[in-house]
Amino acid sequence: MGRLRMHLLFQFVRTYPGQSAIVLLALILAGMVEGFSMTALLPVLTAAMAPRQDGGEVALGDTVSPYLLSAFNLVGLTPTLGVLIAILVAGTLLRSGFVLLANRYVGFTIAKVATDLRLGLLKALLAARWAFYLRQPVGVLANAMSSEPDRASKAYFFGTSMLAAVIQMLAYLGVAASISWQATLAYLVGAAVVVYGLHFFVRMARRSGKRQTRGLKALVHQLTDCLQSVKPLKAMGREDLADRVIAAESLRLNKALEREVLSKEALKAVQAPAFVVLVAAGFYLGVVYWRMEAAEVVVLLLLLSRVMNGMGKVQQMLQNMAVCESAYWSLCQTINEARQQVEPVGGERTATLERAIEFEHVEFAYDDQPVLKDFSLTIPARKLTALIGFSGAGKTTVVDLIIGLLSPRLGRILIDGVDLRDLNLRAWRRMIGYVPQENLLLHDSIFANVTFGDPDLTEQDAKWALQAAGCWEFVAALPEGIHTLVGERGARLSGGQRQRIMIARALVHKPTLLILDEATSALDPESQRAICRTLVELKAQITILAISHQPILVEIADEIYQLGHGTAWRVTEPRTAVAALS
Repeated sequence: MGRLRMHLLFQFVRTYPGQSAIVLLALILAGMVEGFSMTALLPVLTAAMAPRQDGGEVALGDTVSPYLLSAFNLVGLTPTLGVLIAILVAGTLLRSGFVLLANRYVGFTIAKVATDLRLGLLKALLAARWAFYLRQPVGVLANAMSSEPDRASKAYFFGTSMLAAVIQMLAYLGVAASISWQATLAYLVGAAVVVYGLHFFVRMARRSGKRQTRGLKALVHQLTDCLQSVKPLKAMGREDLADRVIAAESLRLNKALEREVLSKEALKAVQAPAFVVLVAAGFYLGVVYWRMEAAEVVVLLLLLSRVMNGMGKVQQMLQNMAVCESAYWSLCQTINEARQQVEPVGGERTATLERAIEFEHVEFAYDDQPVLKDFSLTIPARKLTALIGFSGAGKTTVVDLIIGLLSPRLGRILIDGVDLRDLNLRAWRRMIGYVPQENLLLHDSIFANVTFGDPDLTEQDAKWALQAAGCWEFVAALPEGIHTLVGERGARLSGGQRQRIMIARALVHKPTLLILDEATSALDPESQRAICRTLVELKAQITILAISHQPILVEIADEIYQLGHGTAWRVTEPRTAVAALS
């Protein structure tokens, strides 16, 4: 387990080598400065405890370490008490400066870790195939984007804090060993036994961290689903069902958090007395068995107490890192899964839509469930083509194939005679305006909903799209006009108004192909007629493909295809299609 956490720390170092090098160098310099300045502590205490004979400043003689004497000789100073005290003070200040430098870069890197993980996940998700999204609960992806990067970045903080404690501890050990290597070694053996025994609480924290990661995924997943279904739940008086599900997941998460708190507090509670026993034993052995001088014992105990404090910090940071590491690996797993499902970019040819979209003997299946078999149809340019058929006949699958979200197993999809696989897929999609059945309005202004935050689009572009969608009159009549907030999922607008704004969003980029996927199914007859009048005006300029169960839309279609049993057949008489929908 410790190896896994070291692997995580090395992973951070490989990912951020520059920042990590600065942090490591600053921490090493801080440790060296502190270790060097602490060598002045023994002669200072010796001088303080020695009797004065002439009232002058005490001569320190052989109590100064050889390393410190060499440094004094190099700069031509005499190791007097005042000079040694100045070294202690200067060492403390210089160490604080190096630690400040290290902490500054640690703070910057923590923010960068969280940001890079979020952007890496976002980039991987946006580049993934559509089939990848069909298998991913929205709540799980929301949790991966929100909480997991923050928890993962904390692992870097705890890792660097652990590294700082190790370097400081090594500096103290070096000075302690120069006073008495036997006492230092004995203390290290005893401390190793204590640390090994307390590692149980680190493993306990790691298990708690894993449970927290799983619990947060489940909780956000269930919470997202419940919030999306809050209206029907309230309408049917079933809020208690949502409360029951969320409460159950919350209790499971709470138990994991309780285990984390227990492991941390237990580690702290046992650490302190265990290390105090070690220090007391060291004091007894130093005075009774090793016959050490009083000043040496005092300095050694001070140094070993700091080593004890450092060991405690190392184990506590290791414990905190163990809690956070599962979030990092979970996030990496999600990113890697998305990257393995990267969507092909297609060919290099530029699409045109002047003649038609053609399906030639296309076959498609979801896993082992066939949807389209020897499927052929033609969608002429600058006309309105309607696809009708029972639920599950494959109408939305046809749309997804045209967009390039799905790929056929057999057959070809031709755009003006060019295979869709030979076209630049992103450029082709930029030519499409898509209006889904679901209400996807943002809790923002009408302008933001139409432009989707595109900085290249102006209010004039949005106004044109709203006019083309036949909804500028009602937008202009609103108190704040185009900047009116639509509310959550457009709750402040009527169904027809929401649908028209979504059509405006699809038109604002001036697409060549407009796709309506059951876009009028939830509207009242008057709203349907109004949108149909808009479509009649638009179809002379752009190609329109509409999936619909509504007779009124079928009546204005230029081409009608009925889908069923994996195939499509052209309906030449609109009244026949209307009768089939009745």
